[in-house]
Parts: sequence; C-alpha cells; structure tokens
Amino acid sequence: MDNFIVSARKYRPATFETVVGQQHITNTLKNAIRNNQLAQAFLFCGPRGVGKTTCARILAKTINCENLQPNGEACGTCTTCQSFQNGNSFNVHELDAASNNSVDDIRSLIEQVRIPPQGARYKVYIIDEVHMLSQAAFNAFLKTLEEPPHYAIFILATTEKHKILPTILSRCQIFDFNRIGIDDMANHPASIAQKEDIKYEVDGLHIIAQKADGGLRDALSMFDQIVSFSDANVTYRSVIDNLNILDYDYYFNITDSLLTENTAKTLLYFDEILTKGFDGAHFISGLSEHFRNLLVTKDASTLKLLEVSEGIKAKYLQQSQAASVSFLLSAMNIANQCDLNYKLSKNQRLQVELALLKMCHLLSVFSLATTPLTAMPDNEQLKKNLIPQQ
Repeated sequence: MDNFIVSARKYRPATFETVVGQQHITNTLKNAIRNNQLAQAFLFCGPRGVGKTTCARILAKTINCENLQPNGEACGTCTTCQSFQNGNSFNVHELDAASNNSVDDIRSLIEQVRIPPQGARYKVYIIDEVHMLSQAAFNAFLKTLEEPPHYAIFILATTEKHKILPTILSRCQIFDFNRIGIDDMANHPASIAQKEDIKYEVDGLHIIAQKADGGLRDALSMFDQIVSFSDANVTYRSVIDNLNILDYDYYFNITDSLLTENTAKTLLYFDEILTKGFDGAHFISGLSEHFRNLLVTKDASTLKLLEVSEGIKAKYLQQSQAASVSFLLSAMNIANQCDLNYKLSKNQRLQVELALLKMCHLLSVFSLATTPLTAMPDNEQLKKNLIPQQ
C-alpha cells in the first residue's frame, strides 16, 4: 500500500503562479528575477501556513533555473530544477533555526557560504523560524548577512518579526505575507477535491476556511481529516459534526425567537446547545458575530464584509430584513457585556440566559419608548387622588 501524503505536501505550490493569496509578493519576486535586481537577503514574515517557506523554495529554484520562462517562472525540466525537485541540490541549503539556534550552527553555516555554487549561479540559504536564533547567533550572522559573497542569497522566514534584531531587519528586503482570504482558501481544497475525485459542498469548504483563520495549511489538514471521516464526501453537515462547530441554523433560529419574543423557545435552544457540549462563552461570542453579520447585510456597500458562502448569505439577507438596526445594536451590546462578565460569574449559565431574556424583550422596550405620553394630571387633581376624603 502506498504511503499517504497529506494534501498540504502533495499539492504544495511549485511555481509562483500556483501560490494562493499572495500575488503582491509573487509578482514582486518575479519582476526582481526578470530584471536581475535580486537582493542579498530576504525576510518573509507572516502567520503560520500562508506560504512563506513555499515561496522561499520557489524563489531558490527559480533564480538557478537554466531556462527561465518569459513570465519569470522556472521551467521545471532543466538539470538544476530537477535536482531541486528531487531534493539533491547542492546549492540550496535549509536550516531550521528552531532546533539549530546556537552560535556554532551559524558559524558552520558561515563556513559553508565561502564555498561557491556548483553548476549554478547562486547558492541559496533558507533559514526557517529565524526568530529562534540566540542573541550570540544573530550577532555572529550580522557581518555575513551585510556583505555576503556575490553568489550567496539568504531567505529568512519567521512568524514573529518583532523578535528579530533591528540590525538584521535593516539588512533584508522585508515581505509581509497576508492571511489568506476565505474565498481563496475555499477554492483551493475545491480544486484538490476535483483532482482526487472527492465529492464536496461549497458550504462545507467555507466552514473549513473560516475555522482555519487565514492559514491554508490548517485548512488542508482539516480537509484531509473530514475526507477520512466522511468517506470522501465533504458535506456541510460532516464538517459541522467533525470539527465540533456550532451550526449556523442555531443562530438563525435563536434570532427568529428573539424577534418574536418567544422566551421559552430561546431558552430551549440554548439548553440544546449546552447539551451538545458547547461552551456558553463560545455561544455568546458566535451570537455577537451573527448580529454583526446581520448588521453588515443591511447595506449593499458593506455586503462584501460578509465572508460566507452564497447559500448562507441568502439566509442572512432574508433575516436582516426582519431585524431593525436598533435591535441589532442593542443585542450586540448586551451580548458583548455578557461576554465580558462571563468568566467572572459564578453562575455562567444564568449570565447567558439573562442576556437572552433581555434581548427577547428589546422590541417591547422600543415599543414602550415610542408610545406618546398621556397628559399628566395637574397638582390639584393629584392631591385629591392621594389625600383621602373626610
């Protein structure tokens, strides 16, 4: 039986064009290669799983390609490209600074830098998690980074730029990687599913993308997990069940109950959520997000801020028509206050139930506030009503 390769490795981008969601960086790098304006050191910063190491490897392969394409991509067929793809290139060195962070490791690297490349134009050093280097290692690296040999290029990658010395930062071209957008992150597993003959629902992939919080590697790990769980049929329900995510339907149903002032049904929905093992703080935070999404849906100009699939978006549009802006703002305020008080409360369930009951009676409060005041009786009439007659 063949060994299983996770999607994040099997479908790791091999060209700049296939990198997901980082066009501002890939276009800059391609232009620099085409115009022969490569810096001596690059620093790739950004959250985990957004393509920093992938881009570093593609850059290392492309600058040594013997048949560079007009669009700035590597050919993938020449000797240097093949040796890189097979993992036996003598001109690309990767160092994991998390486990090789001593000054001796950096001195060893500096010794290697003195040896010129073999059968290629550049010698590339990729240092991952560079913020893990010790102070002494950083200091030992400074001079080499400032004045390396003409054939040496350093690519540093980190998730924590603030931990790197300013003297290192000033010697590098800094590229900040973005969190990957929901649509891009949902489309990538969809393309993998088509290649692997896996059935999927768009709503399910959108839930995975939201749960991944901007990291494509996290999204692909969840995707692989759900493919195994659902026997290659990634549905909305299988994603909700496997990742233990609170279903959108709960929030829609609770909001409907709040708008109809049905306190019994609201409390029963909340009890059902607790019975399924969800935390009250998680629920109230999700309800706040739901109200925010309804508010965003109110205006066509802010609709683009709603990062959900088309099916869920239609539900938001429908429910936003029934909820007034006043109700949504007040409900968000109550939910936010409940979220702040939740951890300090001794009876946390009561804290959430109290917030839901307040939301249930918001429409009555608004109605009372807009009712015109009846004419108040004058003082003489009040005296007659209050003082008993003799």
